[in-house]
Amino acid sequence: MSAVVRRATIGSSGVAVSELAFGAAGLGNLYRPTTDDQAVAAVSRAWERGIRYFDTAPHYGLGLSERRLGAALRGLPREDLVVSTKVGRLLVPNPRPTAQDTEGFAVPGDLVRRWDVTPDGVRASLEGSLDRLGLDHVDILYVHDPDQAWPAAAREGLEALAELKRDGLVKAVGVGTNAVEGLAELLAAGLLDVVMLAGRYSLLEQPGLRTVLDPAARAGVAVVAVGVFNSGLLGTERPQPGAKYDYGDAPAAVIDRARRIAEICESHGTTLPAAAIALPLRHPAVVAVALGMRDAGQVDENLARYGSDVPDGLWADLVADGLLDPAVPTRKEP
Repeated sequence: MSAVVRRATIGSSGVAVSELAFGAAGLGNLYRPTTDDQAVAAVSRAWERGIRYFDTAPHYGLGLSERRLGAALRGLPREDLVVSTKVGRLLVPNPRPTAQDTEGFAVPGDLVRRWDVTPDGVRASLEGSLDRLGLDHVDILYVHDPDQAWPAAAREGLEALAELKRDGLVKAVGVGTNAVEGLAELLAAGLLDVVMLAGRYSLLEQPGLRTVLDPAARAGVAVVAVGVFNSGLLGTERPQPGAKYDYGDAPAAVIDRARRIAEICESHGTTLPAAAIALPLRHPAVVAVALGMRDAGQVDENLARYGSDVPDGLWADLVADGLLDPAVPTRKEP
């Protein structure tokens, strides 16, 4: 049976995202090359099967992801699509070009990323993204990894994004980050429509529950969960040595914990990846889970996981075994 991809709206913005979102880092050759044909096939399959939210960033392949995503979306009805990209890293010519990018993307290093969250830098970044995407607007704009820039970067960038929102150039603004520090203050200040939180609310760890998701729910701010496979460790039914976790090699203790979770999933007739997708969607603040998809096969695989039945009893057993925070919501109200 084909999965029906549900939709959810981001606060009062009117932006309705599909619960399963297409993460386009792989279209930027994350870790290894993706072909143009694979990229087009992946986006086309996602569209055919009901995915309507597509996320990218200049950082992904030094603009390659945006170019490929824009080319693949061309001809589809714009009013039915939600596209997000990010600001904070301007792409500028590399004074010392390298054969390959140094930040994990299999592309030539002819450009370099420069941090800039000033109003002029943010506008220049958006203009560059729109040119690469071939669009006249994006629906959601995030400040990308501000914790990696400087302490006040998130607030500075969000103030610049608020100006773009007032000008009608974007509909919703937020932060995309894998750090939870400082987000509660930004939520309380009313600067966010949406948070894209990477890796901090998953089957393995839930530090974002009390620091981000619960405050977001109280503030009426949406959360898009990403990194739910924790760099791949939770993306296989039985994690093996050599698996990646949090952008590096998974420690043996973490692999063991993932295997224990996998065994309980199997006892309930489901899989580790299916449960990894299902868990964040139980929280009232979470409107979507974004997964990386670099070819049509990965789209089909992720949709099958999203559409599979994950029994409610699984969560109780994980809590009983000390593998899940007892405060994690396990049943989302309709």
